[in-house]
Amino acid sequence: MNAMAEIARQELLEGVSLREWAARELSLPVAQAAEVIADALRAGGKLLICGNGGSAADAQHYATELVARLYQRERPAMAAIALTTDTSALTALANDYGFEHVFSRQVEALGRPGDVLLGLSTSGNSANVLAAMATAKKQGMKIISFVGEGGKMAPLSDVVLAVPSKNTMRIQEIHLALGHVLCKLVEELVYPQERSTQA
Repeated sequence: MNAMAEIARQELLEGVSLREWAARELSLPVAQAAEVIADALRAGGKLLICGNGGSAADAQHYATELVARLYQRERPAMAAIALTTDTSALTALANDYGFEHVFSRQVEALGRPGDVLLGLSTSGNSANVLAAMATAKKQGMKIISFVGEGGKMAPLSDVVLAVPSKNTMRIQEIHLALGHVLCKLVEELVYPQERSTQA
């Protein structure tokens, strides 16, 4: 096996090991997070999602799975908004208020009591996500966080899904898997009568 292939093998094995850990340790909190979101959606509320970089991509991904569908079965759309996608709002807010407030100002505008904020940060310390969480608390919202090891977000959260790693790639891989599971559980909780197998 050449050197690059060995690096690839080790990287893939590390990912497998962390995913097995997540299956053991994060199944309960992801189920709890799904209940929080499903309760909000059933009551007419919505899910707001934010993060930076790869976490911004994840925010869009999760929102799309809920608004569109995760499985090839028809069910009503669910109210989920990624706060990472409106370039006019993001640039105006960054210019006028500073990048720290690009999400919190949107939470102030869109968030209502009973809604849910899902904040994503591999470090757990993203200033703009922390500011969004503080605003969500003031708005009477529930807060879920997807984080890595450590950081300041966990104490602000009602449900925390923390990956015990400081390796950004590994954390993002687990966050993506958790996001898919979360969306599946929310679908099943909100529309339990419409079950089908994954496409």
